[in-house]
Amino acid sequence: MTLNPPSAPPGARTSRRAFDSLRTGAGSIPVAERGLTLLADRVLNKDAAFTEAERDALGLRGLLPPRVVDIETQVKLELEHVRRKGDDLERYIGLAALQDRNETLFHRVLLDHLEELLPIVYTPTVGRACQEFSHHFRRPRGVWITPDDIDRMPEILRNAARDEIRLIVVTDNERILGLGDQGAGGMGIPVGKLAIYSAAAGLHPANTLPVSLDVGTDRAELLGDPLYVGWRHPRLRGAAYDEVVEAFVAGVREVHPRAVLQWEDFKQHNAIRLLERYRQWVCSFNDDIQGTAAISVAAMLSALRGGGKTLAEARIVLAGAGAAGTGIARLVRLAMVEEGLTREEARDRLAVLDSHGLLVQGRPGLDEDKLDAALPRDAVAGLGLDPDGPHDLLEVVTAFRPDILLGTTGHGGTFTEAVIRAMAEATERPVILPMSNPTAATEARPADIMAWTNGCAVVATGSPFPPVEFGGRSIRIPQANNAYVFPGIGLAAIVSEARILPESAFLVAARRLADLATPEALARGELFPPIADLRHVARELAIVVVAHLGSLGVGRRFAPEAIPAAVSAAMWRPNYVQYEAG
Repeated sequence: MTLNPPSAPPGARTSRRAFDSLRTGAGSIPVAERGLTLLADRVLNKDAAFTEAERDALGLRGLLPPRVVDIETQVKLELEHVRRKGDDLERYIGLAALQDRNETLFHRVLLDHLEELLPIVYTPTVGRACQEFSHHFRRPRGVWITPDDIDRMPEILRNAARDEIRLIVVTDNERILGLGDQGAGGMGIPVGKLAIYSAAAGLHPANTLPVSLDVGTDRAELLGDPLYVGWRHPRLRGAAYDEVVEAFVAGVREVHPRAVLQWEDFKQHNAIRLLERYRQWVCSFNDDIQGTAAISVAAMLSALRGGGKTLAEARIVLAGAGAAGTGIARLVRLAMVEEGLTREEARDRLAVLDSHGLLVQGRPGLDEDKLDAALPRDAVAGLGLDPDGPHDLLEVVTAFRPDILLGTTGHGGTFTEAVIRAMAEATERPVILPMSNPTAATEARPADIMAWTNGCAVVATGSPFPPVEFGGRSIRIPQANNAYVFPGIGLAAIVSEARILPESAFLVAARRLADLATPEALARGELFPPIADLRHVARELAIVVVAHLGSLGVGRRFAPEAIPAAVSAAMWRPNYVQYEAG
């Protein structure tokens, strides 16, 4: 991987070879920047960690306090700064300021304290940050593209000033978490996702690029805000919207041909059709569809293993048939078929509901992208339900008697007390997965679920929740966070130089993630490794996915024993390296 520093002035650019050494941490590197220019470069800056020799060689003498401070001490100091703030949004803003000043230190702080800081740099705090983006906007990050830029995409992508981008996270800002259209504020999502990529998967931040396709917003309060920083127009639709996306993808192919593209927070129909259209053009995936599906299947596999069942034996109700819900249904069926069921048997073990009720074949107005998830009319009748419905969630749970209930509705309180009690009547060990985030959109709160099931439920949530005190014990609530999945997937795609990412790659990742949960953890209802282990998780998932892609012929074929070393070699660890004048 090669890169140039984003802030180096003409005639004073650090060499590509030197920046490769910066990423790998190999040896001393020659740096062209000096003095204030060097301190202003967020990629190269070390703050007070510059050594005495570096200060003399690089024109820093007198520009820093006299004490040389190592990175471990800097981490402690930055944590002190963060913890002094009384509000999570202020903590987010403080960490963003650190990221703008010193990328290496920011990622080291995040890596060393993932469990504490992940809810700050990503869900749920990032939702507030997106909503208030224009009011705390300070320093631009990433690439901003509007419909006015359609004829200069390559130029804009080159303005990122890196020689090689290996991973791009792009959003059109329309479906930010469960908050809907956030206009330009949606840029907080790609920025947050890439911070996790760097901490967990070890991608050097200078080889990543957040992109906002700012095609307007239909949110009146944003258009009426005099401080709004985005493209102040109603949201672009139809052919004009497609032209912007097409030009963007063509620009990526021209300027960053080896980049993996992650689609993020596009609304359902755009999310599905853009993934299907472009996944053959560029190596790409949609985290809301495929990443959410993988973490959901991993949660199901772990929970069922703890109860001695396989996925093929389970009955599942999915509430929510948006991009996430339909993606989950597709991957669950793939997993069931892999475990020996026919496609028809797998289909009949899965009931999916949208806002209009149960998905049934022949239902008037059923969207095309929901057809695969619809139950046959005779299967519905066999449950004692009228195929012409409609049926609410309680009716479906009562009739279907599922082992697993999963929600991606984006509506808080969807899992009512009656629904949860019906789950407890249907199975001794109900698996209940309210996956919507942020916290206010969660289908049911874990404390309520435990109370309504007398503590027998296995629960995982999309947003973080504190432990639940029930029956004299403290029950930890695992977070089914996509951060367990997408870093390993992206890392695998880069290491393998994959041409495409088939659905089976996400199932391979889900199964490996489920295997990482120990029997002792499962007995406590903990379905995943600790968040603090995300870097280990990303490496383990990348290893199996690289092998899988090679076996399918869509990625590099490595000797099996060479894969772990290849993955490890691609993972940057945020440490300082020695500089010399160059």
